[in-house]
Amino acid sequence: MVVGDVTTAVDVLVLGAGPGGYVAAIRAAQLGRKVTLVDAGAPGGTCLNLGCIPLKALLAASERYAQARGDDLVALGIRSENVTFDWSKMQAWKQSVVGRLSEGVRRLLSGNGVECVHGTGWFINDQEVRVEGEHGSLRFKFDACIIATGAEATPLAGLPYDGKTVLTPEQALALPELPEALSIAGDDYIALELATLFARLNVNVKLYTPGAHILANGDPTALRLVQAAMRKQGIAITTKTAASAIQDRPLVLSQGVTPRTAGLHLDAADIARHPNGGIKVDNQQRTSRANIYAVGDCTGGPALASRAIKQGKVAAEVIAGQRVQFAPLVTPLVVHTTPEIAIVSTDAGNTGEGLMTGRFPLAANGRALTLGTDNGVALLSAAQDGTLLGATIVAPRAGDLVGQLVLALEMGATLTDLSEILYAHPGLGEITLEAAESAMGKAIHIVNMGLQ
Repeated sequence: MVVGDVTTAVDVLVLGAGPGGYVAAIRAAQLGRKVTLVDAGAPGGTCLNLGCIPLKALLAASERYAQARGDDLVALGIRSENVTFDWSKMQAWKQSVVGRLSEGVRRLLSGNGVECVHGTGWFINDQEVRVEGEHGSLRFKFDACIIATGAEATPLAGLPYDGKTVLTPEQALALPELPEALSIAGDDYIALELATLFARLNVNVKLYTPGAHILANGDPTALRLVQAAMRKQGIAITTKTAASAIQDRPLVLSQGVTPRTAGLHLDAADIARHPNGGIKVDNQQRTSRANIYAVGDCTGGPALASRAIKQGKVAAEVIAGQRVQFAPLVTPLVVHTTPEIAIVSTDAGNTGEGLMTGRFPLAANGRALTLGTDNGVALLSAAQDGTLLGATIVAPRAGDLVGQLVLALEMGATLTDLSEILYAHPGLGEITLEAAESAMGKAIHIVNMGLQ
């Protein structure tokens, strides 16, 4: 008998072991389904192995180096001399973090009874998938399938990625040696974080953005603070520049991602796609085939692991018969620059019309000053009835602080709700309280503009 003729029946087949895929597989197994997970790479996908986690690990290491050699420590009575770093050891530490997390995902999959198959799968029809891998050709018949194949760096005509002169963000993070100079093209959070990382490590960084701002759709006040801080770090910023016009090399392109659907043979299963190649889904992650679902970056939406994780849970729960849907009111965006920036807003908050606004600077926050920083601000927007519509925080650990505001937005909280909470003192979280009171004209630690 030819290998591949035998078909294995499974309840749920998951294609892709990234954040959306492995979470979907675990949740489906928890709900009593027999699950097989297929991926040609290590558990965790691009986010864990090549992108998000490696970048955040290197940002954390570079931040400590920058702090140790910074002039700010002198003002605190701390003097450090001859502070150095070893890029190869930093890379090894990063890889140890990745390895630990990937092994953790592997154990979680095993502990939940998920069968993992190493290989590449594609559709034969709307009920079967063939997988080519280390064990030859396998064939699976599924009751339900979840596609979670992610996305890859968008290629630009005339600028092919070669890993040396033109690089993807993932390739930049894996450089064996640091270049003396590096140019980065993009205005998303990845471009800003890459610029921050390499500038901290004494690389001459040039950041080119296609638009007028360093971050698309950011609050102008917040962006001015971040842009000033980046220039203080030595980052040269040039706006309104197309990537094709940049002659500098090496050049990192952070121009978004393209859904990874090529090779899936979606036509064989009659699965509809968007013009950008993303798989069309409804609010329960169903594709045009009722028994096939898609989650995460392969659907063509914003490339954020948080979305993929939630969508993976939704797909698994819908397959199990639960009445759930993917319908978050807001999606937070965090950028690990110095200082960090966190943005969260409803559609109404993005209009800028008929809003109450509150602002509170870090310079008036006691905890911020004890941390040796006063560069930042909290910005809140609310409707005329006081309902919170959005927030922007520029501050140390803004990504952690924004969680409270995400919950407030999802719960329909008002400025009064935020002002009635007791906040730990002294704490960075108090900037939320003060910004809310500022919007209502009741701020204590700054002068209210309407009450002078």
